[in-house]
Amino acid sequence: MSGEKADGGNGNGSVAGAVEEGRAGVSAPAQALARAPAQAQAPAQVPASAQAPASAQAPAQAPAPAQARVSLRERKKQLTYRAISDAAVAMFLERGFDKVSVAEVAAAADISKPTLFRYFPAKEDLALHRFADREDEAARVVGGRAPGASPLEALRRHFLAGLDRRDPATGLCDAPQVLAFHRLLYGTPSLVARLYAYQGRSEAVLARALGGGVTARLAAGQIIAVLRVLAEENWRRIDAGESADRVYAGAVQAAEEAFVQLRSGLEPEGRG
Repeated sequence: MSGEKADGGNGNGSVAGAVEEGRAGVSAPAQALARAPAQAQAPAQVPASAQAPASAQAPAQAPAPAQARVSLRERKKQLTYRAISDAAVAMFLERGFDKVSVAEVAAAADISKPTLFRYFPAKEDLALHRFADREDEAARVVGGRAPGASPLEALRRHFLAGLDRRDPATGLCDAPQVLAFHRLLYGTPSLVARLYAYQGRSEAVLARALGGGVTARLAAGQIIAVLRVLAEENWRRIDAGESADRVYAGAVQAAEEAFVQLRSGLEPEGRG
C-alpha cells in the first residue's frame, strides 16, 4: 500500500572531495560559506510542533482582527495535520506501514480520502509529517547565527546542543515512542525513500541561506549528508541495545570530527 498518492533527491555531496580541495586551498563551497550573511536579529525559530500554544504566549500588542483570523486559521490547519498524522502513525506502529491503507486512515480521521490527500500528497507523508517542521532548520540556524560566527560553527553548536538534550533528530534518543517510530521509519523502504525527498528540500533551503549558486548547493549537500550520517549512526547504536547516555560521548566525538572534516574543505583557513 506504500506509494499511494493523490496524483500521480537528495544529493548527498562528497565530503572527501571537499577535504581534498581544502588541502589545496580555499574550496568553492568554502567561499559560499564565507559569503553567507549573518542575521543576528533573526534568531532560529522553534519548529511549529515544539512551540507553546498561542494562549501561553504574551504578545507585545493585540493583533489586528485580520491577523488574528489568519493566525487562528493556520493554527487550526496545523492541528488538523497533526491529528491526522498522529492517527496514521498509531495505526502504522500497530499493524505496519504497508498493511494500513489510506482509506483506513481517512476513515479513522473521519474525513474523505480526497480530503486527506489535500493535506498529505502521498501516504508516506502521513508518517513523515513531523519532519516537515524541520526541513528549514539548518537554514534557520545559519540565518540566525551570532555576528562573527561562521555557518559551520553555528551548525556545529546546534547539533551538539541537540545531542545534549537528546533531540530525536540527532538519533540520540532512546525514549520508547521514538525508538518505535525510528524502527518503523528505517524498516520501511518507501519511508526511507520519501525521507530523502525531505532532506533534498533541506539542502535547497540551506543552499539559499548560504548565498545560492552551485557552490552553495555543494556545501549544503555535504552538510546535510553529514548530519544524516551522524544521526543514523547514533540510531544504529541505540537500536543495537545501547542507551542514549552510553552513546553520548562517542556521538559528541563523532560530531566534532565530522565538523573538522567539513571545515577543512568548506571554510577558509583560520575560520571556525
